[in-house]
Amino acid sequence: MEPIFIFIFSLLLILILTAKLRLHPFLGLILTSVITGILAGEASTTIETITTGMAKVFAHFAIIIASGSIIGLIIHRTGGARLIANDIINISKKPLFGLNILGFIFAVPLMCCILAYVIFIPVAREIRIREGLPKVLTASVLVFGTLASYNHVYPSPVVYSAINELGINSSDVLIPGIIIALIVSITGYVYAMKFCKNGEIDDFIIDTETETETNDLSGRIAAYFPITIPVALIFADVFTNIALFDILGEPDMALLIGVVMAIFFAYRQYTFNSVREWVEKAIKRSGVVILDMCGGGALGATLSMTGVGQEMGTLLSKLPLPAILVPFLIAVAIQSVQGSRVVTMLVAPSIVIPLVPVLGLPPEIVLFSMASGTFLISHFNDPFFWIYKDLAELETSEVLKSYTLGGAVMGVTSLMLTGVAYMLFY
Repeated sequence: MEPIFIFIFSLLLILILTAKLRLHPFLGLILTSVITGILAGEASTTIETITTGMAKVFAHFAIIIASGSIIGLIIHRTGGARLIANDIINISKKPLFGLNILGFIFAVPLMCCILAYVIFIPVAREIRIREGLPKVLTASVLVFGTLASYNHVYPSPVVYSAINELGINSSDVLIPGIIIALIVSITGYVYAMKFCKNGEIDDFIIDTETETETNDLSGRIAAYFPITIPVALIFADVFTNIALFDILGEPDMALLIGVVMAIFFAYRQYTFNSVREWVEKAIKRSGVVILDMCGGGALGATLSMTGVGQEMGTLLSKLPLPAILVPFLIAVAIQSVQGSRVVTMLVAPSIVIPLVPVLGLPPEIVLFSMASGTFLISHFNDPFFWIYKDLAELETSEVLKSYTLGGAVMGVTSLMLTGVAYMLFY
């Protein structure tokens, strides 16, 4: 069967299994991955491809997600997340916009939009409770902020992975990337405020009866340190050459240090059994998230096995399209197939670079055109899709409307801004 038809069939199948039949996402993704491998004519290697795809995702995200879940639940139960949320509300007249900018600022230094979301989703949850807002609204303004900067701003892995391939000086894309990213982040915020305001407002607050709200110095240390110390360590690793930070600033290690700090501060106020129960609950909750992510990794691996990304890229390069659309659509095709933005920006240049002389575009414009394409089309094989869904406790349909469609709007906005920059400055 033709790769493109396999791709379309796989998307429809996972949509039916998870959204229509409400099958658990992990099982739906694995079943779809098996069928995709068989249709690709690779039945003998399908299971190996699935397990390899799962293993890569697990290796990259398991410790981060589990650690973030533990930190988040502990600071929530001890009242720390509420204190941070109160600070954002008190400082900003628009707390949701403050949440959007929070994600925007931290995604690049953390080198992971997913990590920024995992760290700050407890704060989004507290703002939701305090202000009586829909779950999807608070989660979406945060996630859009993380995506905007991560997809555009050097030295994000998305940008860093492509500038060497295209021979671009980082100083030539830093300021333009920040400007484009900021406008795109605000676009995501406006989209969320317009189209994500009618979601479910639950009574999650009933789960906070064990919280202790405190505004003294010790309470603020317990609230902020488990979050800020890991962030500071990761920053130090990125911006210094000190060997110690190569170890302590590695995201897995940094988040584990945050876990130890959160547990230590919690033990000063609560019993051993209480804290142990919170840790166990957090690990169980993160296990569901990690399984869903691994399912997405399996689907991405089997779709890549079909060769659909290369076929779609070759097809698009032959169509009579405006030059600026070609890198964009090639990135869209690859992103749709395998789900990872970093992988997209590693693969897309290999297809686009031979076309650059024909396209006649400056390499900086090629870069931002491809970066715009990484917003589309984020769906079931994107690990962030499932992290966003599970940590915000959303339905699949809500994720498609907010994360997928909102991301598409941001990607198109980014492409338009890239076109404007091309006309004005090149």
